[in-house]
Amino acid sequence: MTGIRFVLQVVFVFCFLMQPAFAAGAPYAAMVIDARTGKVLHSRNADTRLHPASLTKMMTLYVVFDAVEKGEISLDTMVTISRKAAAEPPSKLGLKAGQKIKLRHLIRAAAVKSANDAATALGEAISGSEAAFARRMTRTAQAIGMTRTTFKNAHGLTEAGHLSTARDMTEMGRHLFYDFPQYYNIFSRRSTSTGQKMVSNTNRRLLGSYRGADGIKTGFTRAAGYNLVASAERGSERVIATVFGGRSVTWRNTRVAELLDMGFSRAPSRVAVVKPKRPALGQSVQQVATVTRVARSPRPLARPVRSPGDGTMVAVADGIADVLAEVAVEGTTAKSLVNPVPEAVAAASLAGAQLRPAPRPNVEGASRQLAESNAKKPVVVTRLSTSGGRHWAINVGRFTTRNEAERVLLQTALVEMSTLDVALRKVIRSPKGWEANFVGLTEDRAAMACRRLNARNVTCNPVGPG
Repeated sequence: MTGIRFVLQVVFVFCFLMQPAFAAGAPYAAMVIDARTGKVLHSRNADTRLHPASLTKMMTLYVVFDAVEKGEISLDTMVTISRKAAAEPPSKLGLKAGQKIKLRHLIRAAAVKSANDAATALGEAISGSEAAFARRMTRTAQAIGMTRTTFKNAHGLTEAGHLSTARDMTEMGRHLFYDFPQYYNIFSRRSTSTGQKMVSNTNRRLLGSYRGADGIKTGFTRAAGYNLVASAERGSERVIATVFGGRSVTWRNTRVAELLDMGFSRAPSRVAVVKPKRPALGQSVQQVATVTRVARSPRPLARPVRSPGDGTMVAVADGIADVLAEVAVEGTTAKSLVNPVPEAVAAASLAGAQLRPAPRPNVEGASRQLAESNAKKPVVVTRLSTSGGRHWAINVGRFTTRNEAERVLLQTALVEMSTLDVALRKVIRSPKGWEANFVGLTEDRAAMACRRLNARNVTCNPVGPG
């Protein structure tokens, strides 16, 4: 009887100790690759769509790095924390609504501490809202080749439709390493300063115990289990291993260490590095500013149509689609759009400070009369908006010709679609020249647009009602 009781006690203790390890109950998936070539060394359930948890923040940071590189925002931009970001559940940095913090410190908090409030704030700073940022994340994933990934938020907390795979997240880790090597070291930091306090790395156990480990990202939710994308380098070899659905932190780290060992044992010592192809994610501000004149428009000219009000209405979508045809720039006023630009472009820009419109056919009758009347009246070139109650505007410069003002508005709309997608583009003649404005904005949206444009050295001033 005593022996049976002893056995039962042993079984009870064993079950009690093992309970946390199986609490998550999430599906398991794994992938191991040779990072130098992308060759798959091991996979299991690698294409099953699962909850990525905070592995999501790898894409959040990838998009932020891309935005910084394109000049959309700078590392020293002061970001104002929204109520939504401040209210995100842990893990978090503890940011307060209305607080201002540098973008670089938000990056550190998201990468090292896996702070959800920091991730949301990053998304809002880049795209105006987390929802818009999540759409950009998904577009970026598709461009990279992450064909089974869809993002709904910037932090990775469980949400319907927010799914990825072990294969896609492994590829995400590889792109982070090769596409933005200048930022990759942040993932190996055991701790870092966020400007207000020091935070420890959620991956510090593996970083401290596995030789050669230098990243990348942990994740945990009840739906996902314990996830990890890990990268390690030994000699000339680099291996990336991913685990979804780990049973505990210890189990996950042990399993990842086993997978990394497997990867190093299977990867050749010497192999030619084949870097992943970096996706084309749209033009930078500099690229848009230096577009050269297109000799011929690939589409017919639109028939002039009188619209209600004081001008001509043209869809923003049409303007963007035709930017290479109709935003024909031989010389731009460099200080009004981008500073600096390449020397040759800047020289040409300053030498011929006016934009010269492409030749257009003569228009008879009412068309000529409309053109003459437009020379005396404000001209609106934009999408029709149904968002009433928006009384703020932003001014992006004063120009010597209406053509020049319209072209700068087109260029600005193209590179700042996330905050200006609901705005009306309006050119107004003043005694000193032609004013280029975006109207129909809320005060917050106007302030955000100017903050983002000023970060790119683009002239922008908010204008209040009246």
